Amino acid sequence: MRLSRRLESILALTRGGGTAADIGTDHGYAAIELVRRGLCPRVIACDIRPGPLSRAQEHIRQAGLSGQIETRLGDGLERVAPGEAKTLLIAGMGGPLMISILERGAETALAAEELILSPQSDPGAFRRFLLTHGYRIETEEALEEDGKYYVILRACPGQEELWKEEELQYGRVLLQRGEPLLRKRLEREIDRDRALLLRLSEAGTERSRERSGEIRAALDLAERALARMP
Repeated sequence: MRLSRRLESILALTRGGGTAADIGTDHGYAAIELVRRGLCPRVIACDIRPGPLSRAQEHIRQAGLSGQIETRLGDGLERVAPGEAKTLLIAGMGGPLMISILERGAETALAAEELILSPQSDPGAFRRFLLTHGYRIETEEALEEDGKYYVILRACPGQEELWKEEELQYGRVLLQRGEPLLRKRLEREIDRDRALLLRLSEAGTERSRERSGEIRAALDLAERALARMP
């Protein structure tokens, strides 16, 4: 089984050591590799859709791991009891959906020891949610795959001060580390927004002036973030 770089990065961030719950398991590959690599002795693989869960069951059977990986049909964390999973893995979803899953399953999520999370949208709002709802962000990784930029976080229950706005949007750990992929992304965003501001200034319409304000705010945030990097 050849895994995507994103899935490899997710596995690399996982400490494991106990039962894991793979939420939105899809094809079941993450659950299989958690057991196969000795990261977790048992995995609960959950999905809201019967079709993907059926495919996951077949892959698990083919891997000979039906005795260690249990599949459950359900929405988010609803089929995982508090304290049942030491590790929670939630990836491949938009940030707002992941926030909803963690809100609705707060008792289970806050009883876990580590959460491996990869929001595909709204990373700033997602980090803000974590830091204001009883979680600490321990570390982050960034990668590009198939032309898309992904961030993977490892969080755990605990208290942490709210980060500055540029840290929420781009990741405090990644900024402090001087992550090369993030630096390239910031430089592209800054160049794009500066060019867009120039075009909007030439338009001279009310809508272009409103849009310019939005772009300037985003540009200021990106420039502050870039200035923070070593």
